Amino acid sequence: MSNSRKIRVIGGGLAGPEAALTAASLGCEVELYEMRREVDGKPVLTPAHQTTDFGELVCSNSLKSESPNTAPWLLKQEMRRAGSRLIALADETAVPAGHALAVDRVEFSRRIAEAIAAEPRITVIRDEVKTLDFGDDALTIVASGPLTSDALSTEIAKLTGAEHLAFYDSISPIVDAETIDMDRVYFAARWDKGTADYINCPMTREEYEVFLNALVTAEAAESKEWEKADYFEGCLPIEILAKRGPDTLRFGPMKPVGLRDPRTGKTPWAVVQLRKENLRADSYNLVGFQNHLKYGEQAKVLRLIPGLEDAKFLRYGQIHRNTYICSPRVLDERLRMKERSDLFFAGQISGVEGYTESIASGLLAGLYAATVAHGEEPVPAPRQTALGSLVNYITQADPKHFQPANITFDLLVPLEEETRRKVRDKKERHRMVCDRALAAFDDWWATQNRNPNKDSFDWRNSVRAGV
Repeated sequence: MSNSRKIRVIGGGLAGPEAALTAASLGCEVELYEMRREVDGKPVLTPAHQTTDFGELVCSNSLKSESPNTAPWLLKQEMRRAGSRLIALADETAVPAGHALAVDRVEFSRRIAEAIAAEPRITVIRDEVKTLDFGDDALTIVASGPLTSDALSTEIAKLTGAEHLAFYDSISPIVDAETIDMDRVYFAARWDKGTADYINCPMTREEYEVFLNALVTAEAAESKEWEKADYFEGCLPIEILAKRGPDTLRFGPMKPVGLRDPRTGKTPWAVVQLRKENLRADSYNLVGFQNHLKYGEQAKVLRLIPGLEDAKFLRYGQIHRNTYICSPRVLDERLRMKERSDLFFAGQISGVEGYTESIASGLLAGLYAATVAHGEEPVPAPRQTALGSLVNYITQADPKHFQPANITFDLLVPLEEETRRKVRDKKERHRMVCDRALAAFDDWWATQNRNPNKDSFDWRNSVRAGV
């Protein structure tokens, strides 16, 4: 094991630490680079980050659904079976969030830092990486995230031979729990599914119309270098959604369906949901309320929400750039650069979208790089699995229309036509897809490195044993 090639991981967000911890657990020496650091006692940050912590969650604190037989649940189940360190830490730092896996973001970051510090094979280097030509035989995993520095972005663009793409993402506001008027809100989970962990701010039709008018007329923050922001469709600012039609928000983040007010027995015209930020429940984020308004405008508009009239906002929404490569042109199914076999990509820069998806790509990149580091060729995750389907999308999509994606059933291999005709119930079909995926995952995992050579490196057992 000591003769394996060193692995260099660039990025301390979600994919990077997952890749580093995975590769280190497989006996590899790892250097983990993070450009956020302290210089002369002052933090050097990105436009979106507020700390230098590993795994800082800059948007919501949710890793999506834990409802069985949903696509996000399936992806996390596969990752749990693969021994994902960050998913395990997310489970340990979970806060009540109905049927979703949400974490105490501060505790989550702290646990990641502890795990990295406890791993003797990981060396942390707080510095900006500006080149990918290191002049050694180490393998490199680029997990620099959506806010990759200009210098490294330029370097990656030169290597890929393709123009970088970019979309713009937004951050939701966070409110001080003590400033919420609890007489005007109620606790409930949609359709009473899971525990009633969400605070719901109900709106009448009149209140909604006043809010909507204020939202669409509010002044946006200055765009500076981006005149025409190319937003990611899965995370649009609420003011953009509102301008698409008067009912767009009511069918989106303010959808009241399944959220009956227990005090009146009626379903409100619209609802704003608040989700716990931490176990202390002293702060809540406004679910789906990412925006790009001036802070003063946000204060005026958001205080029109029932229960938030006197709210203190701990953080306002903001916009930041998300940068990613055109993976279908650049990467193979092992997340390895087609033109440079020592270079892997993971996280949002590789074209996945979302916390869980970023961790998943980091897990795979760590596994694949470690396997190569030990002189073997990695076997990609099967297409039938959520892991394999996610990678299949980012490496096989139409490069002309490539856009980052979350894990959905649309990415998974559909059931055979005959089965779809026989099984009409959508939930049952999803269950069948999940069962097939987990079976395929187990078969893949159980057969890794069945090399008759007694010196062959068994990374499967090493990960599960936490070697």
